Amino acid sequence: MGTANAVSIDSVSKMFKLARDKPTSAKERVIRAGRVRWEEFHALSDVSFDVAQGETLAMLGHNGSGKSTLLKCVAGTLRPTSGTITTRGRLAALLELGAGFHPDLTGRENVYLNGSILGFSKTQIDEIFDDVVDFAELDEFIDQQVKHFSSGMYARLGFAVAINVEPDILLVDEVLSVGDEAFQRKCIDRIRRMQREGRTILVVTHATDMVRMICDRAVVLDHGLKIADGPPGEAIRAFRDALAARGVEIPLDAEDADHTPPVAVDPTTGQVPVITTPQLVADPDATVSIRHVIPEYPDPEAGHLLPGQPLRLRVGYQATGLIDDVAFALEIFDERGTRLMGTTTDVLEQYIHAVDGEGEVVFAFEQIPLLDGRFPLTVAIHSHDGGKVYDEREYQDAIVVMNPSRTRGIVHFPAKVEHIFDF
Repeated sequence: MGTANAVSIDSVSKMFKLARDKPTSAKERVIRAGRVRWEEFHALSDVSFDVAQGETLAMLGHNGSGKSTLLKCVAGTLRPTSGTITTRGRLAALLELGAGFHPDLTGRENVYLNGSILGFSKTQIDEIFDDVVDFAELDEFIDQQVKHFSSGMYARLGFAVAINVEPDILLVDEVLSVGDEAFQRKCIDRIRRMQREGRTILVVTHATDMVRMICDRAVVLDHGLKIADGPPGEAIRAFRDALAARGVEIPLDAEDADHTPPVAVDPTTGQVPVITTPQLVADPDATVSIRHVIPEYPDPEAGHLLPGQPLRLRVGYQATGLIDDVAFALEIFDERGTRLMGTTTDVLEQYIHAVDGEGEVVFAFEQIPLLDGRFPLTVAIHSHDGGKVYDEREYQDAIVVMNPSRTRGIVHFPAKVEHIFDF
């Protein structure tokens, strides 16, 4: 990540005037002769932070916290009441659903309209048009008026335009949540590609899983104030604390619990011993590959799990030298290719500080909540920021679950039945 800032937000405030007791009829407006009482609403108050070139930053906050207002100020669709916002490079914004689309124009016409607003010539838009339509999967509907589009079609077309103009800075509001699972996965894959290309991304979302998966950093807003700015895990905790203060209960993820390890004290001195370790030097030319992926079932002879049983997945690796920027990723899919879960050693805060030679990383599950079937796996080894992929195995391995009961479906929901009747 470079040292230059792609976005600089300096002491930004945004105030709206809201009418109190607004006249509801022409007669009332005449009688009151314009004497409308106004009150000030401060959507943002003195917010400052920078976004580095190539960084992916999330803005978290409850409804009304000011995060979407701030994104619109960065996009230029709103002007701050005070403060300054500086952006460096071409910017593309995917704000609320349908923003930037003219409902009476066709999808094709809106692609050209949006492209021209972003400074593209007709010839340049011609060059990317097929890519936009292919990504949005709207070949049959591109010549219909967008007012007849579904919310999913709006989202697909808007995102396809935003990413294909190859912006230096991409702004994304909550709109991705309206897409289906396959489209969301497609968008995440494209965002990761943009990250590898060094593009800057600002995203507004309520989905903490997405923040952990794709963001380098997160800023938390509460009633227009910046209350936290830091790594995803810390920011998500601050976000949940703010929600709890407002009376909204949200269960903590396992990785959000306090896992502070006990400190060993020297019994003779009563002090914590100082432990020094030799300085390790990473090999810039070293590579690491996946040797094997082995599921350990409770009954090795059976070759499968029963619903709700524990599982250990052993990922063997071979490194040609010392690598200190490394993380292991795991995804589990159903037979139709829908991702059921995805995580990394970084997301689980079980950091792999270095690899060298042969070794194994074990993903341990207390119980697998699946009913029946073969569930393919994708395993990868990459750098902490995901920009460098050392090795990846897609769908080569799987876990097998056998359901001995007559319960139907994919997910295992343990249930008991009570019969209550009146006497």
